[in-house]
Amino acid sequence: MAEIKRVKTYIQGLDKVMGGGIPEGHVVMLAGEPGTFKSSIAFNMMYHNVKNENHIACYITLEQGRESLIQQMDEMGMDLESVGNDLSIVDLALIRKNLEKLGQQSWMQIFKTYANNLKENIDYSILCIDSMPVLTMLAEFTHPRSELFHFFEWLREMKITCLILSEMSASSDTYAQLGEDFLSDGIIHLKMEKVSDVNIQRRIRVVKMRSTEHSPDFFTLLYGKGGFTATRVISE
Repeated sequence: MAEIKRVKTYIQGLDKVMGGGIPEGHVVMLAGEPGTFKSSIAFNMMYHNVKNENHIACYITLEQGRESLIQQMDEMGMDLESVGNDLSIVDLALIRKNLEKLGQQSWMQIFKTYANNLKENIDYSILCIDSMPVLTMLAEFTHPRSELFHFFEWLREMKITCLILSEMSASSDTYAQLGEDFLSDGIIHLKMEKVSDVNIQRRIRVVKMRSTEHSPDFFTLLYGKGGFTATRVISE
């Protein structure tokens, strides 16, 4: 059997759990409540794969503005000048500028056209969509499950590794609103865990990852000068 090529998450400890990282070509959901580092983890993964693994990446943000995202990542020590044009950041405002040019197409058709044009121009191998709830809201699906099925198939046909960010509430065990968790090849779950009256920990686990043996356990997620690390759960 041929060895599976993988894309590192660049979370120390987590890649080992997944046998080296996310299998190339997978569509993976990064699900969690606000404040769990979803966008930072996705961007960190893309940044280091561009810098160290010769990947080309594209981050499409439908929520946070481009300049705000750049500032956030700069504060985390990610120097975007060091990766040049190999890591593109596109926000919703840039996509909206193309609405009139594309006539009466639906928003989802416009999104696909934009992503396809970018693929032709820069040939990215990693794509991040931030976030799924905003994408589905803008798309105004009439048959959500069917349309999402075709959307996920379109992503796979692009022959890229894709991260899709998904918001969860703190009290929910549901990773997605419209069944995207069943359509995805993998789910990485992030959460805040109260371990004492004054201590909250970020935790991470691989819920599923096709073509990969992995631990389903939670790990404590830490961030420092050395980047992200997943360790055995730290308890009081």
